Amino acid sequence: MKKFLFLILLATAAQSFAQILNPVKWEVSVEPVSSSEYALVFTADIEKNWAIYAQFVEEGGPLPTVISLEPSTNFATLGSPLEKDLNKVTKHDSIFEMTVSKFYNRAVFVQRIKIVRDAAFELKGNIEYMTCDDSRCTYMPDNPFKLNYSPQNGLVVAQTSILKSKTAPESSNILLYGMQPNQIQSFDQIPITSNSLWRIFSLGILGGLLALLTPCVFPMIPLTVSFFTKKDTNSVSNSSLIKALLYGFFIVLVYLLLSIPFHLLDSVNPDILNEISTNVWLNIIFFLIFIVFAFSFFGYYELTLPSRWTNFTSKGEGIGGVLGVFFMALTLSIVSFSCTGPILGSLLAGSLSADGGGAWQLTAGMAGFGMALGLPFAVFAMFPNMLKSLPKSGGWLNTTKVILGFLELALAFKFLSNADLVQHWGLLKIEVFLGIWIIVFLGLTLYIFGILKFPHDSPVKKLSFLRASSGFLVLAFVVYLGSGFKFDKNTKTFTPLTLLSGLAPPVGHSILYPNDTPNNFKSFKDFKKGVAYAKKVNKPILLDFTGYACVNCRKMEEIVWPKPTIRPYFENEFVLISLYVDDKKELPNSEKVQVNRLGGGTRTLLNFGHKWSHFQTEFFQSNAQPYYVLLSPDAKMELAPKAGYTPKEEDYEAFLKLGLENFKSL
Repeated sequence: MKKFLFLILLATAAQSFAQILNPVKWEVSVEPVSSSEYALVFTADIEKNWAIYAQFVEEGGPLPTVISLEPSTNFATLGSPLEKDLNKVTKHDSIFEMTVSKFYNRAVFVQRIKIVRDAAFELKGNIEYMTCDDSRCTYMPDNPFKLNYSPQNGLVVAQTSILKSKTAPESSNILLYGMQPNQIQSFDQIPITSNSLWRIFSLGILGGLLALLTPCVFPMIPLTVSFFTKKDTNSVSNSSLIKALLYGFFIVLVYLLLSIPFHLLDSVNPDILNEISTNVWLNIIFFLIFIVFAFSFFGYYELTLPSRWTNFTSKGEGIGGVLGVFFMALTLSIVSFSCTGPILGSLLAGSLSADGGGAWQLTAGMAGFGMALGLPFAVFAMFPNMLKSLPKSGGWLNTTKVILGFLELALAFKFLSNADLVQHWGLLKIEVFLGIWIIVFLGLTLYIFGILKFPHDSPVKKLSFLRASSGFLVLAFVVYLGSGFKFDKNTKTFTPLTLLSGLAPPVGHSILYPNDTPNNFKSFKDFKKGVAYAKKVNKPILLDFTGYACVNCRKMEEIVWPKPTIRPYFENEFVLISLYVDDKKELPNSEKVQVNRLGGGTRTLLNFGHKWSHFQTEFFQSNAQPYYVLLSPDAKMELAPKAGYTPKEEDYEAFLKLGLENFKSL
C-alpha cells in the first residue's frame, strides 16, 4: 500500500515538475577546522509547507536525503554527514504510515573531511533528496557540486558548481534584471487562468471530424462496421458490439500514445516546448511540410507511410481477441495517414505553440481527435441500420480533400510568419501576409465554383445549393480579409482582424504603417529601462510576458486591449513593459551568462528570449504566455494576482482596477 501511495506521489511530482516545482534551494560552504581538516556545510532553504526527509529512514518509507562524495585518494571522510536538529520534526506520517523525521524551513548537514595529500585536486559530490508538501512530492536525484583544493587557497567552492548556482547567482540577476527574486513581495491570491485545454480538446474534435470526411477514412466506416457485425446490417451480437467499442477505444489510445514523448520533453526543461515552437528552422520545416501536404491534397501525388509498417500491423489483425482489434485500429491510423497527417501536423504545431503546458495541450488535442475519429465506428456498430443513411463515397470526398489542401496552404504561411517575426527578417509583413491569404482563398472560391480544377477532379456540371453557398461564404471571407487594410486612426496602423488574431502577424508589423508596440501604446522591451521610467513618473508597472509567435498574446493585444474600458489603463495609468520570450536577437557578450535550469543542468543565455524566459521562471515560477504581473513603480511589490490569458473584457478590467487601487493605497 505504501509503495502504491509513493508511486502516486511521484506521478504527481512528474506533472508538477513541468510546472516548475522547485521548493528547495541548496547552498554549499566550507568551514576550516584545522590546517588539514574542513567541514563541508550543506544548507537547504525550504519553502513554506514543504519538507525534506532526514538521512535515515526505515525501509518502505520516503526517500532519505543522501549527501555523497566521489571517492578520492586526496582526502578522507571523517564519519558520516551529521544533520543538525534545528527545525527537525519527528512524527507519524499518515501517507507512509510510519514515524519519520523531516526538516521544515531550513536544514543543515555537515560532512567533515581530512586532506591526506597536499596537492591540488577537485572534489565532486552530489545531493539526492525527496521533498513533499501535503499533496505533492518530487524527487531530485541530481544536484551535483564541486570544490577545489590547492595548498595556497585551501578548500573552496568552485564557481562552476551547479549546486552553488541553483538559482541565478546574485551578480547575474543584478546584471540582467537589476534585482533579486526575493526582493519582490508576492500577491498571494489565485491567478486568473485560461481554459486552453478544453479549447485544444475542442479543436482536436473538429480536426477528427474533418478527417472523417476524407477519402482515406470515410469509406472505411461501412467496411469496418460490417466486419464487426458479420456483414449483417440489421442486428449485432454482443461479442461484435464489444469488439466495435474496443475498436473505437483503441483508436483514441493510439493517438494518445503519440503525445507521450512530448511529456518527456516537457519534464526536461520548463520552456523546452516554447523553444521548439519558436525555433526558426523548425517553423521553416513546418512551412515546407504543409506545402507538401497541400499539393498532395490537390492530387498531384500521394503521401504514404512505408509499406512494411502497414504489412506489420495487417499481420497483427489476424491475432484473435482484444490484441487483434488493437492492430486493426493501428492499421487504420497508418493507412489513413495521407489524409490525417496534415490535420495531425496542424494539431501538433498548434499545441507546441499553445500558451503554457504544450504537452498536456497536445494530449488534450489528440484525445479529441481520436474520439471524433473512433466514435462513428462504435455508434454505427451499435446501430447498424444507420449505415444506410450515410452518403455514398464519390467526388464529394475529393472535393473535401482539396478544400483541406487550400487550408493547409494558408496555414503554411503562419509558420513562415513565426520564423519571420522571431528572427526579425521583415519578409512577411501584414500586407504581404494578407495578400497571400487573399490569393489562397480566392483560389478556393474559384475551385468551389468549378472554375479552377485539379487532377482527379470531376467536371462540375451543376452547382448544388451547398456548394454555391459555400463558395459565397469563402468569397465573403476574402472580402473580410480585404477589410484588414482599413486604416485605424487610434492605433495609426491597419485595423486588426478579430478572426485572424494570432494567425496573422501583428498589424504593427507593417510596410506602410510600422509600429513596434501594440495599439501604439508607449511600451518598453527592457525591464530595467521600464522600471527606471516607472519610478520617474511614479506609475505602476504592467509586466507583459509575451511572444512574437504567441497566439493568445495577439488576441489580447488586438481584441481586449483596444476596448474603450481597457485602453485608458494603458494610456494613462500603467507603464507597459513587454518582454518577448521568443526573441532570437543575440544578447551582448556581457549578458551571455550561465544559469541553472530549474529542472536540472545548466544553460547559457544567448538571446533576449532566453533572458526573459529565465526571468519569468526564476522570478515568477511560470513559463506561460501571455502572463501579466502588476508591480509597484520600483517593481518590489505585486499589486494583484498574476493573470494569464483573460479574453473576457470585464475580468481583465477587474484585474487592472484591483492593481491600480492597491497602488493608490500604498
